[in-house]
Amino acid sequence: MGYLSVTYRKQLEAGAEQRKGPVDVESAVAAVKRMASIKSDRSYKNGKKRKAKDQTIDIVMHLGIDAKQADQMLRGAFSLPKGLGKSRTVIAFCDVATAAAAKEAGAVDAGAEELIAKIEGGWSEFDVAIAHPSMMGKVGKLGRVLGPQGKMPTPKSGTVTPDVVSAVKEFAAGRIEFRNDDGGNVHLPVGRASFAEADLKANVEAVIEHFRRLKPATAKGQYFKKVSLSATRTPSVAIAVNA
Repeated sequence: MGYLSVTYRKQLEAGAEQRKGPVDVESAVAAVKRMASIKSDRSYKNGKKRKAKDQTIDIVMHLGIDAKQADQMLRGAFSLPKGLGKSRTVIAFCDVATAAAAKEAGAVDAGAEELIAKIEGGWSEFDVAIAHPSMMGKVGKLGRVLGPQGKMPTPKSGTVTPDVVSAVKEFAAGRIEFRNDDGGNVHLPVGRASFAEADLKANVEAVIEHFRRLKPATAKGQYFKKVSLSATRTPSVAIAVNA
């Protein structure tokens, strides 16, 4: 049995009780944190101890929506009550007058033509792009570059807005974008393994309630088909959610 499989087996044992079936959010959070705390047997490389990484905690929701129907597609952005535990790299497409304020708010770069040219030249070291509506005529030509990366500004995700400065602050602090995939699944980070259980619980519950409110009127049958929680390198734990 390889090193990783040994660690995985230990994690399965640590979360065995919770993995018997769907559990409440509090129990799921506790189990995932417990599994994430188990150190990998591959903690050394070339005789040197590896630096332990703070694993990301993710929630995956399989929703009862028809992803082929435009009125059932879910896409947008919202802020977690306890944040994500790390800042995100944000840029802003805006006029010169707004650029300085956007940078003060946390944007790593801001501007118009020069920033567009920089991205056309191959630069992509950012997580989120914010744009003022007046800039979209110029930013539109970046669609072939930013679209496949999931970084193209859109009104629905809150990344096209007249209040560029506020948007930069929110996304830099951890506001997250989401959209369902072709199978009706939504995958979102909800924090890190180092978070207090109460903070992770608050974030998970906020995500579930947000998507409960977003349920399309035309969606039929069970809405929350399956919801699970896991860390970067752990098995998942199913969460019991009322449809």
